[in-house]
Amino acid sequence: MRPQWALYAGEDNMTTELNCKARLEENYRGRMADIRKLWAMYCEDCEASDPDLGRWNEYGLCLDYVAPGTFNGQKRGYIRWQLSTGGPGDEFRFYMDENQNPTRIEYWFLDWFDGASRKLRSGADYRLLCDIFSDWQSCETIKSLIDAD
Repeated sequence: MRPQWALYAGEDNMTTELNCKARLEENYRGRMADIRKLWAMYCEDCEASDPDLGRWNEYGLCLDYVAPGTFNGQKRGYIRWQLSTGGPGDEFRFYMDENQNPTRIEYWFLDWFDGASRKLRSGADYRLLCDIFSDWQSCETIKSLIDAD
C-alpha cells in the first residue's frame, strides 16, 4: 500500500510533502473560512477590509471563463475563480446551465504534477458560493467573461 506522504509525479521520488488529496480538506476549510469572513464584511460594507485578507474585491487572483476544449477532454466551459497559483494553487470552478446559473461547483487544489478536487452540490458552502456567483451575475461579470471568449 502506498504511504500517505506521497509522490508528486507518482514515480519513485519520495518526498515528505503530503499529496494534494491528503491536503485538500484542510485547504478547502481555510479558504471557505476566509471567504465567509470577507463576504460577510462586504455585505455590511463594500469597502470593509481585513488586516490579513484585505478587501473582498481584492481576494484571489482572477475570475475568468475557461471555454470548452481548453484542456484535453474538457467538454464544458466553466467560470474559474483562481485564488492562488504556483505550488500549490487553488481555485473554484463554476459549471453552468444554458442560462448561466451554476449547476455544479468544484474546489480544486493543485500542486506540481498533482491535483485533487471536491464537488459541492448542496449545503451552506454551496449556497454561499451560489450567492457570490449571483452577485457576479447581477453586475454582468459572468456574461462579459463568456462574451469576451
